[in-house]
Amino acid sequence: MRKPAVIVVLAVAACSGCGSQGGGDEALGRSVSARVVRVIDGDTIEVSIEGQDEDVRYIGVDTPETVKPGAPVQCYGPQASAENHRLVEGRTVRLVFDRERRDVYGRLLAYVYTRPRGNAERSRFINAALVRDGYARTLTIAPNTAHASVFRRLQARAGRAGRGLWSAC
Repeated sequence: MRKPAVIVVLAVAACSGCGSQGGGDEALGRSVSARVVRVIDGDTIEVSIEGQDEDVRYIGVDTPETVKPGAPVQCYGPQASAENHRLVEGRTVRLVFDRERRDVYGRLLAYVYTRPRGNAERSRFINAALVRDGYARTLTIAPNTAHASVFRRLQARAGRAGRGLWSAC
């Protein structure tokens, strides 16, 4: 009676890379170091991973639009974009992946952390910082929900305090 359990375990192990979109994702692992090549807007960056450029959309957050074709610049969008520039432009970051690696547009989906630049600086969780400081709202899309409850708490605090877009828009 143990054969079915063994077969299920083997099937799960064999399909651990199933559902991955785009070639080479298996080599990325659970996290990867990348250099920020360009900040696209408040919640999207372009990075270089081992010489290959990739667009990265931050998981769990949504900043007001500034560069979406056919859409007007939204309230607090320029400020969110400027803050993202300040936080990550030219930096080496760590991209941490959740359950789904890419979105329908082929962008990597990641939690983004800055690497410290010396002993006095600590790593910073960029997705959370944008929500905490009122530059972004939460955007929960399953199955990438590992930090959804943290983002909801940070958004509630930012809203109560009137930070950023919560007082401007």
